[in-house]
Amino acid sequence: MLKLSAANVLLQWATGGLLFCWVTTRHRQVGLGYGWLLRATYGLLALGAAYTGRRFGPDPIRDLSALLVALATGVALAQSVLRRRVGVAHQKELVEQRSARVAAMTGIDRSAAAKADAGPEFDPRLDLVAPVVGMIGVLAAGRFGDPAWLATGRLVAGTLLLGAVTDAMLLGHWYLVQPGLDRRHLRELVDWTGWSWLATVVLLLVPTGMLSVLSGDIADGWGGLLGWFWAACVVATVVLVVATKAALKERQYAAVMAATGLLYLAILTGFGTDLVARALLVPG
Repeated sequence: MLKLSAANVLLQWATGGLLFCWVTTRHRQVGLGYGWLLRATYGLLALGAAYTGRRFGPDPIRDLSALLVALATGVALAQSVLRRRVGVAHQKELVEQRSARVAAMTGIDRSAAAKADAGPEFDPRLDLVAPVVGMIGVLAAGRFGDPAWLATGRLVAGTLLLGAVTDAMLLGHWYLVQPGLDRRHLRELVDWTGWSWLATVVLLLVPTGMLSVLSGDIADGWGGLLGWFWAACVVATVVLVVATKAALKERQYAAVMAATGLLYLAILTGFGTDLVARALLVPG
């Protein structure tokens, strides 16, 4: 019988997504709107985790953690909106540098934008609060596993995988809004996706793991189909990660959009890698 806790999954997704939101925003080059998009999305997912947890399988630590994640995300979002006129330091510097180059080459002096308001800009360290609190809930959810260390490790690795691949896809789209953004930020998330994929797969193979499903020692209820579906997701995810990294080496701007399309598929296979296995192996 397949078992999977929606509250655990939603909290994992919100925690991982907010963690890699900080990984990107800490560079202070991506526009504020990207952070707004991620905080609003994952804040709602955290609220969903708290509700479904209380409704369908209460866990006081996990559910409180989910509520605190939503609260911390809301605080970070509010401060970012309030300080929006200050802008992002390195983004403004890049725009000014490019405007100066255009003026030097063409003689056309285009001012980058109106001068930003004075004062402190949004502090990206605020984006760390929510994932730290969320990880406490993820760790708490793993304590019911047998053994607990393995269940917890699988939950943490899955948290990183779900967050990294989702944020990579969303950041790929953000290049439409901010086309001059350095590709290293997208490459960083793709690298994290690859490493978290490796950790997830290794932990899912530790006995009792997916090898027992593939061998038939653990019945999946579908004549072995789900086990092989999981194996296909595992292979497809790493192939898509490698293909995405190759696409990002191309100089054309269209390469970023191609990489984003590949990441769409990687979300599907990445989620299959984590969630199908956990539904077969652990209660949640």
